[in-house]
Amino acid sequence: MNMRLIASVGAVSGVVALMATSSAPLLGQAARSTPPPLVITAFAGKAVDYKAPRTPWGDPDLQGAWSSDDMENVPMAVFQGRGGPGRGGPGRGAAAAPLAPGQVPPLYLDDAAISARKAQVDNAAKQRDTSAESSFRFDYARRTFPQTRLIVDPPDGRLPAIKVDQQARQMPRGTYGPGPLNSWEDFSLYERCITRGIAGSILRVIYGNGNRIVQAPGVVVLSYEMLPDSRVIYTDGRKHINSSIKQYLGDARAHWEGEELVVETTNLTDKTAIGVNGNGVRHSEQMVITERFRRVADNIIQYQATYDDPVTYEKPFTVSFPLTPLDGGNLLPYDCHPGNTAISMSLSAERAEDRAVAADAAKGIVRKRRTVQDDGAGVGAALPAGRGGPGAGRAGGPPPAPGAATGENDVEK
Repeated sequence: MNMRLIASVGAVSGVVALMATSSAPLLGQAARSTPPPLVITAFAGKAVDYKAPRTPWGDPDLQGAWSSDDMENVPMAVFQGRGGPGRGGPGRGAAAAPLAPGQVPPLYLDDAAISARKAQVDNAAKQRDTSAESSFRFDYARRTFPQTRLIVDPPDGRLPAIKVDQQARQMPRGTYGPGPLNSWEDFSLYERCITRGIAGSILRVIYGNGNRIVQAPGVVVLSYEMLPDSRVIYTDGRKHINSSIKQYLGDARAHWEGEELVVETTNLTDKTAIGVNGNGVRHSEQMVITERFRRVADNIIQYQATYDDPVTYEKPFTVSFPLTPLDGGNLLPYDCHPGNTAISMSLSAERAEDRAVAADAAKGIVRKRRTVQDDGAGVGAALPAGRGGPGAGRAGGPPPAPGAATGENDVEK
């Protein structure tokens, strides 16, 4: 019996070894391309020889509180025509100027455009610093970087075609949609205080853009400011968990390539999306996200992410942008939890409207349902112009003017 057991174990080991060494796709997964190398957009793609300080055990030190606030007014992608995909998608780019056949839109601003952006950023920061009405919303840029968009691959800066039925795979809009709301599944994971996903947690929005990195031997922990998400990323060589186990933030494994931390995340669900605050078209379980972190200056970490989902997107795409020190240096509390009563109260209000519509119909009154937000409140319950509004950023200052470009794709909350 023992001999048979040993033989069986040997046979299984042989199959596992064959699977581990085979380059062919396994378990129905499509073959994947190699993610592109890091593009250091902070310095317009120029080579950098900066060597990060080391932890006591010798790894590059990425620790600290970092932010994507300086990416204000930098859109995700370039789109032909006006604007980009609908609210909550991967980003609303500026209209692309007509291009000659084969011409690629520039990734970086020219000197004149950089000077103009710097003046705009400096003036806005000074104004906001000296006219604070609040310290918790409308965070803003302080530093100027040359990139024109976040997507660095494909080179044309455009989001690859989406292969799935976008309407069917769209993240639910909940209280930001038209209603009616019939169950908790009509709300996004963000509204349910569960997660914004990996992309939605690091892409710049109107506030809460802090990212805290803590390191220990064999592990890196990345915590996000908005929603209590932390990713434990192992660098000790352990394998991914079983492929049958799916998680909202997936399973992250990493290794060091010189100065770069390279993170591969698999085992994702099909419930999150690649868009600001986790909105947009939800990807499939085959999504693999490859991230690169490199400290390229004392106060800059270049962050890059390649999204590879052959079910949802025509081809992989990559975003790259700098993370800079978070104002104040501390992640602020974000008191949102899955057990709150917002969902039940919203559903209760919808059922009350059902009854009111039916009662009116019984009286011969035919009317449209009241919308979920019928008080004129817009995104994030911001009142229309002339009816007051929210205050300033983390360090103070007024919100952007109505209709001003934010690079945030009409972000909520």
